[in-house]
Amino acid sequence: MKERKEKGRRIKRIKNKMVIRYTLAFFTFPALCEQLTIFAPPLTIQFFQDMKHLKSLFKEQYNPDNFFLIAGPCVIEEEEILMTVAEKVTGICKRLAIPYIFKASYRKANRTSVHSFTGIGDVEGLELLQKIGKTFNVPVTSDIHSAAEAAMAAAYVDVLQIPAFLCRQTDILLAAAETGKVVNVKKGQFLSGESMKFAVEKIKGAGNDHIILTERGTTFGYQDLVVDFRNIPIMKHLGEPVVMDCTHSLQQPNQTSGVTGGNPQMIGTIARAAIATGADGLFIETHPDPACAKSDGANMLRLDLLEELLEKMVELRKVVV
Repeated sequence: MKERKEKGRRIKRIKNKMVIRYTLAFFTFPALCEQLTIFAPPLTIQFFQDMKHLKSLFKEQYNPDNFFLIAGPCVIEEEEILMTVAEKVTGICKRLAIPYIFKASYRKANRTSVHSFTGIGDVEGLELLQKIGKTFNVPVTSDIHSAAEAAMAAAYVDVLQIPAFLCRQTDILLAAAETGKVVNVKKGQFLSGESMKFAVEKIKGAGNDHIILTERGTTFGYQDLVVDFRNIPIMKHLGEPVVMDCTHSLQQPNQTSGVTGGNPQMIGTIARAAIATGADGLFIETHPDPACAKSDGANMLRLDLLEELLEKMVELRKVVV
């Protein structure tokens, strides 16, 4: 009974303040005002029941009054970097009461050039991820690139991430779903938010309703991405937690150098707009020295800049929710 009353109070608070969220969204992106209102997710008891897997995932970290964070270096380079990032981010998140998932890829199968770094080895990388989870008592995630990887990775991580360019691959979605792990599907750069309902249907059809959806930008020409923030409330309407990828959405792909570019100066702008439009979580790749990173250095946030950004996002979240 006490839990039911608390849910009712939370729903009422959010409904009463919803006008603030859309007012902020209007001033950030006035052209989206009508769309945001139309596609606002239904704030019902069922909406909160659909978030139960977050409570199970985060355990004592769980905080429904704050956004959650998925953060870490793009790829596993060495144990020292993982430990440095995990220790720093875990400390920040504990202080700010932000539920935290540590992220690093054990293998990068989608590099532009054949000469690019892809990882230190599958088992070695996955064992390091598992060590991070146990050392800092946080869930960990990595992406997979084939159906065959799902069961292997699931033995070490808590969340399986489906890369954006593979979000329509039925065999990968089903294999990930069948592990019973939380499945975070990144929206393809070529898809609308509405189209993500098919990925959700595939995963749920396999008996897994532990789903997260991530917006990561839309292809704009050959060498840029743009973010349509309507996709956040649109995907929330599907009843799943929605994350904004604040770093990959700023990529500048297809460079003649064979190395993807980026615009990390805009990470804060993307994060603010995401919180204002109702994102449940933020995805931020971070590294102590992005210029020396072996993957995606051009769009990662320097680790020492993360704390101030998260402080600002926590304050903004208090206003909009």
